[in-house]
Amino acid sequence: MRPVLGKSIGALLVAGVIVTGAPSAATHNGDSRGGAPMAPRLLSETGLYAKGGRLVVDPRNRPYSPQYPLWSDGAQKQRWVYLPPGAPIDVTDVDAWVFPVGTKFWKEFEFNGRRVETRLLWRAGEQGWVFASYKWNEEQTDAALAPADGDVAVAEITSNRRHTIPSVEECRACHDSKRTEILGFSALQLSTDRDPNAIHGEPLTPEMVTLQTLMDDGVLRPRRSDLISHPPRIRADNPRARAMLGYLSTNCGMCHNSEGSLASLGMLLKQPSGPRLHGEASGEGGPNVAIETTVRRASAWQIPGAGNGASARIAPGSPDLSALLYRMKSRRPSSQMPPLGTVVPDHDAIEAITRWMKEDLK
Repeated sequence: MRPVLGKSIGALLVAGVIVTGAPSAATHNGDSRGGAPMAPRLLSETGLYAKGGRLVVDPRNRPYSPQYPLWSDGAQKQRWVYLPPGAPIDVTDVDAWVFPVGTKFWKEFEFNGRRVETRLLWRAGEQGWVFASYKWNEEQTDAALAPADGDVAVAEITSNRRHTIPSVEECRACHDSKRTEILGFSALQLSTDRDPNAIHGEPLTPEMVTLQTLMDDGVLRPRRSDLISHPPRIRADNPRARAMLGYLSTNCGMCHNSEGSLASLGMLLKQPSGPRLHGEASGEGGPNVAIETTVRRASAWQIPGAGNGASARIAPGSPDLSALLYRMKSRRPSSQMPPLGTVVPDHDAIEAITRWMKEDLK
């Protein structure tokens, strides 16, 4: 696949304020009430927008789009990243990027043509990240910092479902394992070998960040030319399996991985970024840890009414006996997966994964 090139990050990622530690009270895009870094009270004060009172994103904040988006009840989403100049991302471990102090990520959620929420992740100091959510006002002129414990039912999604702004602890539940992780900004998510069959895949635009733009501008340290010569790609038997595993990696792998609190379950759905970084000419074929730890594996969680021991994590040819699929369909608090951040089942994904289980997994 031909790499998608964008504008120079070296020229554009220069935010109005460079944060090198705990910000002072006078900074434009930070607060330090009580001496600890805190999120600003308004979204317009976070540095996302250019000065001038209009909601125009500062061109020094670059858009990006993960190749495997997270399901968020059908929300239209936009994402931006700010990287402080002269401070590269440490990619020594290709699956555990370390971002420099001052890095910021924003993600905007829109339902039914209206902005509802914008989230901020800001590495404000060496000790960690600031998590914040902003609720948009009725006039759509700005968004105010939401309470730390979240805000319930802030906007209609469908006739009987409403969007809830998560609490800070819920944000940390998804982004924190042994470290804070940016789920949509990784070597795999930004790979130039982009999956054309990704569920809910979003088109790239020329200004968006990819591995190619990061490499071209010297943002990655150490320099990883292998990420360009052999772009990260999920190892799979066929194109459909690649797309299904990518979806499960994003939507389930945030918890079901080898590092988080559920590691002991041994259900490893998070895909590594490095299967093609050792000279393989193709990402197709060979074992995949997600397949090995789910297909035909007994499920500790049993499908109601299926009979004792009948449920598997993934039952080849038998979607009705696959606990993973059952829990994707459910929106009951006791059984739904993912357990946070969604109140509407992802019907497109459910249909696609059902076909995959029926037709490909024998």
